[in-house]
Amino acid sequence: MLQCRLTLLVSIIMTVTMLVLSPAVHSSPVNMRNNQIAGHPLSKRSFFDIQCKGVYDKSIFARLDRICEDCYDLFRAPQIHTLCRKDCFTSDYFKGCVDVLQLTDEADSLQADIMQLHGQGVDSPSRS
Repeated sequence: MLQCRLTLLVSIIMTVTMLVLSPAVHSSPVNMRNNQIAGHPLSKRSFFDIQCKGVYDKSIFARLDRICEDCYDLFRAPQIHTLCRKDCFTSDYFKGCVDVLQLTDEADSLQADIMQLHGQGVDSPSRS
């Protein structure tokens, strides 16, 4: 019951964010997306830019970043990608993306990956 409420709340927040950011999305979604995630999104600099203080592992970073990219593809709001990655994948947006993309069965593995990148204990991306 609590999981359903939290998932609904995150979905509502993401929808409201998408609606608020809608004018920006319509102005040039391709260019805005390229500015958000193009270049070298999996570089070590990007790793530090999102406040990761643990061990840099490009494959783990790519796996978690892919979740945020898939979430962006679903909602088409450029800021979703940035918000999802915020604080080294520990934001509520990342947790919401895990829920929306139905990846909660991978929560333990994702948690271990986040802990390695983040460098300390963090809340689980699962809502259960």
